[in-house]
Amino acid sequence: MTRLLVHRATPCALAFAMSASAAFAHPHVFIDGGVNFVVGPGHELEAIEVTWLYDEFETLYMLASHGMDLNAQGALDEADRQELVRRLSDWPADFDGSAHLTSRGEAIALDWPQNLDAELVDGRLQLTFDRILQDPIKMTEHAVEAAFFERTYFFDFTVTNTPEIRGLATGCTAEIIPFDPTAQDKALLDVLAKLSREETSDIENVGGFFADRIVVRCD
Repeated sequence: MTRLLVHRATPCALAFAMSASAAFAHPHVFIDGGVNFVVGPGHELEAIEVTWLYDEFETLYMLASHGMDLNAQGALDEADRQELVRRLSDWPADFDGSAHLTSRGEAIALDWPQNLDAELVDGRLQLTFDRILQDPIKMTEHAVEAAFFERTYFFDFTVTNTPEIRGLATGCTAEIIPFDPTAQDKALLDVLAKLSREETSDIENVGGFFADRIVVRCD
């Protein structure tokens, strides 16, 4: 494993909001969710649909940071929900994904997120958005893999939603491969746990070591 170095953190790729009172250990924010796959003619992958479901603590902090309160029914008023969508649609300049697509080990380029929506699901903030492939890729030739992670591992992503294949998807399957830590992974996690919120690892894409993955194949 690469030697771990530490530097002062730049703005986090996904940091719409961060809680100053969270535990001093990486990761700090926990997000469930998943990826759906949009397939067009000729079994070409055209886009992905991404879902994030924040943990309860981060949900409350994010709403408070935007000056929003829940109504008497424990939900957001529609005006607040629409305003939250507007604000969160202004993605940070260093946004790096969360769903990283590859085929045969080569990265697949994705357009900037679009069609963001936000809602509360059982008291947790859920975001959904689309990412269009810059060049659709034919999946009958090679499998496509989506790794669900944030590069600095400040955010911990877990695939909890069953992936769906939308569109012309006859003969296509999607398999979740959960992260299964090795002794080496656990040793790295122990080191990361000692970093404060102001520090991050210098290992490139360290979050990828702990990623759940989805493999999509088409006959």
